Formats: sequence, C-alpha cells, structure tokens
Amino acid sequence: MALNPMQLMQMADRLRIFREQHPRVIEFISAVGRNSLQPGVILELKVTDTEGNTSVTNMRLTPEDIETIEIIKSLKGSK
Repeated sequence: MALNPMQLMQMADRLRIFREQHPRVIEFISAVGRNSLQPGVILELKVTDTEGNTSVTNMRLTPEDIETIEIIKSLKGSK
C-alpha cells in the first residue's frame, strides 16, 4: 500500500509538530536508538489515562524488529 504525496506531506507536518511539542521524547528515542537497540532488548510501554488507569505491555526485539528500525531511520535521512 503506497502513500500518496499528500499523505506524506501530512505525515511530515504531523511529525514536525510532534517534535516541537515533545522534544524530550525525541531526544530519548534518539539516544536509545544510538546505543541500546539490539535483539533481545525489551521495550516497555506504559499508558496512564486521565482517570489514573494504567495499561502496560512489552516486547523483546527480534532481528527483524532491528531491521525495521533501520529502515525507518534510513527514511528519516532521505528527506
């Protein structure tokens, strides 16, 4: 499923806004991505809603996950 150019422009604009609103998250992802992502690493995601309820999940990175991350990184560099 290919994205059309308008969708790509919208996605780029949303990413720009996200980076402006959440710079610490981007810095964290960049730092972890440089040093820590390798097969076997466990990523954990925790969400707390406005009522204080939490949901947590995790995943152990596979070699395929690392390959996907590398593809996404290369897309970032091809602007």
